[in-house]
Amino acid sequence: MYILAGDIGGTKTHLGLFEYKKKLMCIDEAIFKSEDYSSLNAVIKKFLGGKRTNISNACFGVAGPVRKGKCNITNLPWIIDTKELEEQLNVSVALLNDLEAMAYGINELKEEEFFVLNEGKNFKGNQALLAAGTGLGEAGIFFDGKKHCPFACEGGHTDFAARDKLETKLFLYMQKKFGHVSCERIISGPGLYALYQFLVEEKLEERIPRLEEEFKKQDPSKIIAEKGINGEIKGCERALEWFISLYGAEAGNAALKFFALGGVFIGGGIAPKILSKMKEGKFMQAFTDKGRFANMLSSIPVKVILNPKTPLLGAAHFANNFMKK
Repeated sequence: MYILAGDIGGTKTHLGLFEYKKKLMCIDEAIFKSEDYSSLNAVIKKFLGGKRTNISNACFGVAGPVRKGKCNITNLPWIIDTKELEEQLNVSVALLNDLEAMAYGINELKEEEFFVLNEGKNFKGNQALLAAGTGLGEAGIFFDGKKHCPFACEGGHTDFAARDKLETKLFLYMQKKFGHVSCERIISGPGLYALYQFLVEEKLEERIPRLEEEFKKQDPSKIIAEKGINGEIKGCERALEWFISLYGAEAGNAALKFFALGGVFIGGGIAPKILSKMKEGKFMQAFTDKGRFANMLSSIPVKVILNPKTPLLGAAHFANNFMKK
């Protein structure tokens, strides 16, 4: 009997078949471009390909709030309904918020699948998880005295807080565009591009026509990150370093809100790609810059998750350990 697991996001849908033999093992997997399909049901049909696969249950991590077994994907026009999926698959189906699934996936990772930004102190307490990618996801991990229990939240959609005059200008700039300015508008792939645009439009950095032509052909945030890392273009480097500082500040906010003395994990697709810059110190400087609580925050372990399959592993972990087979 196999477990069907999935990591469903605005950009891609990652599906996998797992079996448990002393540990979870992935038997088959595939990644699909989400926008090419009308629903998760259609992706599953494509993945299974009409094969009579013996599935015991299924669990999917989804990028959006889950309520009563349903989810409207935040950055994708899909409505996912467990009842429809159960009818299609004829097995029990569970939906988890994608960050909740990622938090469960931490249990399946080895030490070498983390990069330690801050050693901190070994304290068994609550933990927190943040992941910037297409959007910004956050989750809490409650420690009940014996085990860690992940829970979903929508912290990425809380209000962005400016830390200085420049960020106050940024807030007003973003407010004109979107009205409500959430952390996700700035700490995400599109957010990195927005930081670069702000710097150029406010004439704080030089406008480079050839770079704007590149933006039309490729993902602007990817280009900004690459040219920021190698120092090729000053405006890109400034935007990237600012992004890292903002990311660290929000991670510190989450650590305070969840009282995450047991550790903070940084997931998502962006962090591993810009790790060389994150290691330089701006992330942790912003993380600990919380006035009277700076010393407490400096004692918190902070780790970057390197395995991009963590949410998929988490969905499979939940299905194997918390669902009836």
